[in-house]
Amino acid sequence: MAEVEQGSVLPSEAPILDALNATDSNGTDAVNATAAKFVATPEGTALAYGSLVFMALLPIFFGALRSVTCSKSKNSSDMPETITSRDAARFPIIASCTLFGLYLFFKVFSQEYINLLLSVYFFVLGILALSHTMSPLMSRVFPSSLPNKQYQLLFTQGSGDSKEEIVNYEFDTKDLVCLLISSVVGVWYLLKKHWIANNLFGLAFALNGVELLHLNNVSTGCILLGGLFVYDVFWVFGTNVMVTVARSFEAPIKLVFPQDLLEKGLEASNFAMLGLGDIVIPGIFIALLLRFDVSLKKNSRTYFYSSFLAYIFGLGLTIFVMHTFKHAQPALLYLVPACVGFPVIVALFKGELTEMFRYEEVSPEAMESKEDSPESDKKDQ
Repeated sequence: MAEVEQGSVLPSEAPILDALNATDSNGTDAVNATAAKFVATPEGTALAYGSLVFMALLPIFFGALRSVTCSKSKNSSDMPETITSRDAARFPIIASCTLFGLYLFFKVFSQEYINLLLSVYFFVLGILALSHTMSPLMSRVFPSSLPNKQYQLLFTQGSGDSKEEIVNYEFDTKDLVCLLISSVVGVWYLLKKHWIANNLFGLAFALNGVELLHLNNVSTGCILLGGLFVYDVFWVFGTNVMVTVARSFEAPIKLVFPQDLLEKGLEASNFAMLGLGDIVIPGIFIALLLRFDVSLKKNSRTYFYSSFLAYIFGLGLTIFVMHTFKHAQPALLYLVPACVGFPVIVALFKGELTEMFRYEEVSPEAMESKEDSPESDKKDQ
């Protein structure tokens, strides 16, 4: 989850980039005294922004669908992490401390060594996230003629009756194939820092975040989005911290797309970017509304589609304002009112507002412990 930078939609400086203030493929300042000024064409700009919107929608849509299955899973590796109201209230403070800490690190220490350490860290996380993302697809395309052997990775502590499991991970041949493919992408990213490899990891992080991070109710979602609304506005408009970290941080915590793709092809280097937080934070709220739709058992997805359309509207408005004023925008400034306001209006119109805010999601662990409790045994008898 990209808590370090809930991320704003950033233009690649401005339509005209001075040679001494250009943004290279790693998001850092590139000094090139001989380079000419770059002017983004309307076609290139439209392609970049349109691609960012499309890429942002993919993890939200598919992550929300997978979150419904995830909420019912009893497999420890697929169990979601439930965010409570207390977690939601503390999150903007923790995110602010982390963001400012990174800002100080980049000011005090060498940016090269910090990014090298972060690259290795996200190399490992990215492989695991991409492998988990590919797993359902691999299950469908894996040839039935090939043997799918089962494996188990088990670490224990102690012996005899006091033996305690530290790690108990079960996987099969399909998971190994996913891990191999993800490792190839990881090496590509580590060596080249190519924007496509960055986006593959970024999409995997975002989809896993939407799938595995669950809000326990709508009120918690409102607290989280409201707090991060203030956080995003302050760190973008009040200081230069957010923009500085976003451009210095060489890690797949943002989606990027070149505005000069039509001129330079895959070697393009003038990027527009969108922080993963602007995808994951609204995404987990949209996923919650989808699970609420499922709980109503009406075979409709009214709240999911209304919030999904609200997200498109909010992100489109963000890009419009950013392109108009040529300044980085806190995307949550537009996304939060849209993603919360649209479903609430729909609920008011349908007379289901009270039911929406009373909806409480029970984690698989709590449900399992409830089933094993003596009270449930008495009810069964």
